[in-house]
Amino acid sequence: MESRAEMGVRRFGAVNWLGLYTLARREVLRFMNVWSQTIMAPLITAGLFLMIFTIAIGPSRGDVMGVPFMQFLAPGILTMTVIQNAFANSASSLTSAKVQGNIVDTLMPPLSPAELVAGYIAGAVARGLIVAVVIAAGSALFLGVGLAHPLWALTFVMLGSVFMGGLGLIAAIFANKYDQLAAITNFVVTPLSFLSGTFYSIDALPPVLQTLSHVNPFFYIIDGVRFGMIGVSDSPPERGLWIAALACGVVLTICWRWFRSGYRLKP
Repeated sequence: MESRAEMGVRRFGAVNWLGLYTLARREVLRFMNVWSQTIMAPLITAGLFLMIFTIAIGPSRGDVMGVPFMQFLAPGILTMTVIQNAFANSASSLTSAKVQGNIVDTLMPPLSPAELVAGYIAGAVARGLIVAVVIAAGSALFLGVGLAHPLWALTFVMLGSVFMGGLGLIAAIFANKYDQLAAITNFVVTPLSFLSGTFYSIDALPPVLQTLSHVNPFFYIIDGVRFGMIGVSDSPPERGLWIAALACGVVLTICWRWFRSGYRLKP
């Protein structure tokens, strides 16, 4: 008989690269097959936000942090759209598997909890990056918003996608039906993404709300992307980088532990 150690060794090595690639590819193809909903719809929504603000208050609004209001607004709209789509990608995928009863197809393959988390997060990051590129191109074309610090912008977009992809997995694991997931989206994700400096500088807030903003990871992600695109920010980007990375670490650890234990996934 094989020893316990031999039975515990996976024949494909420490990392199941083929399985991980297959899961990540499935997640990417899942949203690319409906690109008109997952790619074009966010672009149209972001464009409508910018158009409404331009018509309503753009011409009469003064500069914010030394830049025109519409250029200040564009990074916030981009980041808000990215994080909402990253959340939706992982949350809808896992929730669908639970509701349709085929979650076993995800849990049975020889994938470790870390590989399962990485596969889902890869799909969320891919969707977030594609949405970011599309909206950034539109902002550059119509508003003249470039990239003051491209590496910073890319880093915070990726951190935001990882963070929200992880939150999407947590929400999907917790939710047992679409109504519960919709409640989390409507009452947690959307308010936090709207009230984290997307449309304003937090210097305009009362002191209490400024303090609350400084403990909100959403704020640092939006502020970091704004620094990367237009070169201004409410908080030092280095601080935002560490806080966003720490938030990602906490969320991914929770996801890993829940996949490992089968919490609300296994009967």
